[in-house]
Amino acid sequence: MPEPTVVDASAGDATVVAADYFQSYSVVGLLAVIGVLFVAVAFGAGRLLRPVVPTPEKLLTYECGVDPVGEGWAHTQVRYYVYAFLYVIFAVDSIFLFPWATVFADPGYGATTLVEMFLFLGFLAVGLLYAYKKGVLSWT
Repeated sequence: MPEPTVVDASAGDATVVAADYFQSYSVVGLLAVIGVLFVAVAFGAGRLLRPVVPTPEKLLTYECGVDPVGEGWAHTQVRYYVYAFLYVIFAVDSIFLFPWATVFADPGYGATTLVEMFLFLGFLAVGLLYAYKKGVLSWT
């Protein structure tokens, strides 16, 4: 049986390990700095090179080629946002079902993942029932 190797934990070895550890983070940091500089230079060049000639026509609100009439405020039904929010909730639910199905197929995870999924679907059902009771889902 071979003798176990003893690693010298002197300060020199620790600095080498730390240098290797932080070298990968320095690459990420350098790329982040380069990205921020690239965006700053692009915005600065755009600001310096664009023509600035304000005219009354340029200062008008533009909406599909039609001159604006009246106030710029329009009332929007909150119901549209609620429908979009409900769609996002159920889209996330359907995306969550795929990894759940793969874990559920693994041995030893069946009962635990089944209970977790029923809890998750229960919370979604309570939210949907609340929205239905409040009349959010009726389109009138």
